[in-house]
Amino acid sequence: MTTDGTSDDRLGRHQLALDRRMLALAIAEAEEGLDGGGIPIGAVLADGDTVLGAGHNQRMQLGSVIRHGETDALENAGRLPATTYARTTMYTTLSPCSMCTGAILLYGIPRVVIGENETFLGAEDHLRANGVEVVNLASERCVELMRTFIADHPELWNEDIGEP
Repeated sequence: MTTDGTSDDRLGRHQLALDRRMLALAIAEAEEGLDGGGIPIGAVLADGDTVLGAGHNQRMQLGSVIRHGETDALENAGRLPATTYARTTMYTTLSPCSMCTGAILLYGIPRVVIGENETFLGAEDHLRANGVEVVNLASERCVELMRTFIADHPELWNEDIGEP
């Protein structure tokens, strides 16, 4: 039991349901990015059930070197005080790369929920080593989006992750 009399199990189920809803929004962002000719990675920055910013990888669409899903969500959230970031969760369809991990750490985001890390294992250990809670929902849809994209566009994928 928690101090307010609710069961930990009930709170855990509520959090899992919220995580799945928010990841579904990130997946919709990834699909929008794919439909627009980009890499299918989406992200949502949320404070509880309030979406502060959502975005998707726009490196191809904008010719940007830094607009990954997570950084696009942060950009779309706009400037926020550190006290807001300190209570947020970053939902992302793919394990965060080193650049996105750096942004998560810079802004003090304490929790990251990822859709999958089978097709790409980012800097999850670095997040954990810095006190960030990392949750992997192992979404089949996220895996499918990335496997298909990587098979169809290996050169774009390698460019996105800085591989030759």
